[in-house]
Amino acid sequence: MGKGNDSIKQVPLDDMERIKKNSNYLRGTITEGLADPITGAISDDDNKLLKFHGSYQQDDRDFRDERRRKKLEPAYQFMLRVRVPGGVTTAEQWLVMDELAHKYANGTIRLTTRQAYQLHGILKRNLKNTISSINDTLMDSIAACGDVNRNVMCNTNPYQSDVHAEVVAWAQNISDHLTPRTGAYHEIWLDKEKVVDSREEAEMEPIYGTTYLPRKFKIGIAVPPSNDVDVFSQDLGFIAVKEADKLLGFNVTVGGGMGMTHGNTDTYPQLGRIIGFCAPEAAVDVAEKIVTIQRDYGNRSNRKNARFKYTIDKRGIDWLKQELNERLGWELEAAKDYVFKHNGDSYGWIKGKSNWHFTLFIQNGRVKDTDDYQLMTGLREIAKVHTGDFRLTPNQNLTIANVTDEKKQDIDHLIRQYKLTDGGQYSGLRRNSMACVALPTCALAMAESERYLPSLLEKIENLLDEAGLREEEIVIRMSGCPNGCSRPALAEIAFIGKAPGKYNMYLGGSFTGDRLSKLYRENIGEHEILETLQPIINAYAKERTEKEHFGDYVIRAGYVEAVYSGLNFHKEKDE
Repeated sequence: MGKGNDSIKQVPLDDMERIKKNSNYLRGTITEGLADPITGAISDDDNKLLKFHGSYQQDDRDFRDERRRKKLEPAYQFMLRVRVPGGVTTAEQWLVMDELAHKYANGTIRLTTRQAYQLHGILKRNLKNTISSINDTLMDSIAACGDVNRNVMCNTNPYQSDVHAEVVAWAQNISDHLTPRTGAYHEIWLDKEKVVDSREEAEMEPIYGTTYLPRKFKIGIAVPPSNDVDVFSQDLGFIAVKEADKLLGFNVTVGGGMGMTHGNTDTYPQLGRIIGFCAPEAAVDVAEKIVTIQRDYGNRSNRKNARFKYTIDKRGIDWLKQELNERLGWELEAAKDYVFKHNGDSYGWIKGKSNWHFTLFIQNGRVKDTDDYQLMTGLREIAKVHTGDFRLTPNQNLTIANVTDEKKQDIDHLIRQYKLTDGGQYSGLRRNSMACVALPTCALAMAESERYLPSLLEKIENLLDEAGLREEEIVIRMSGCPNGCSRPALAEIAFIGKAPGKYNMYLGGSFTGDRLSKLYRENIGEHEILETLQPIINAYAKERTEKEHFGDYVIRAGYVEAVYSGLNFHKEKDE
């Protein structure tokens, strides 16, 4: 393993390092915990290992106090995340996820900001059957969470068909190459024969070793002019460079990340930095070597400073380049020109080179039926007749992709029948909104997000209507805690939960995802949010230059300063 095991000898180590080292390659006692009928939970150590298998143990926080009063254990349940490299999934796989959502989960599907499926509310006794059923569809949940490389994201523009198909293939190749090799997943969930414990480490995890990575690792591939994957938020990013519909290769970005901790200025969101260019066939090698650098040098003592961004900021970009070149045995070329124009989705029907594609706005990624909106049923009926595929977008929306001319009329009829829309009746603000799950299931949530953002948007839309800005495209995001799953640090307007009903408000991210937002107001509630935003929105309506985006305006007007490095994220204005 080379340097890979040296880091585990450092002291003091975070306790997670002990759990990983003693887990026998992620096995732990998960099997025994699942079989225990006395409790709906599993042990704390196994719960931490379970993340590597794509699941989190949660409980419904709405019922905590009531169950505590009745001397009942919390309403334990499990969230399951299913990897979808590049966001590409078949209609058949969609139908299986729909079926499992109703059979084992809470009757909804959630599309995540990393282009994965998520099911909530699975009871412990049903978790194995759920994962086994997903495996039968040729999908899996291994490495959807945990201290490993997670779902590899990719631009979802299927109308750029020639380049897009090639880029999606590289996303899949990178994902496959960086998937953990341990047999634990197949043994625990699929009843495969147990691997002998004495098997050599190099056979088990040639990339990760016995203790895997210090923290999670995220990779995304963007195809300009769209930056829908928010490539600068990724630990490792690839920006496709094309010429005359030919993929030349990728600019490589390193060290992005959204998470931080309130009150801890040693933690901060960071933008990825471009370090060079590689040919398409070198992308997998570059990804592996970058991952091994983080494996060897990442902080294993303090998980709050363990992401790759902190490893780079501590040692410097020049160090990272040198280390990478040594491991590759060759040097990256100079970065090539590219242009990003947006990071959102284009709604409605779009004609590709041969097929049609329909992108549907799905508020906060939650697929469910309500009395007045049969979204889940409508998509189920479309999946039954669709011969193309579905694309889960990085903005929590869905593209019904590769619709043939013959099928377009049938699918368009179903879209109209179930009143699925192209987002046209939504404001430009809502079309560019995202929220994480937060309450009631996320244990880290400090405030509401998914359940609250729609109603807040309605009130902000009233302000936009009064200013004549309803159709103005503005990126707005909300996160229930500073971990930043909805990538709020890149939004033009962002809210990060601080306490129930209270948020820190940030302004000044860019429309193309290449600038961080900046704290503008701290610990404010809805009344203060609206009171603060109204004069800014009115001023923007009157003073903006032609095609000037909101994030650019608030910087030009002096509301906040531009932030292009996380090292300046917490600095006071004019410091």
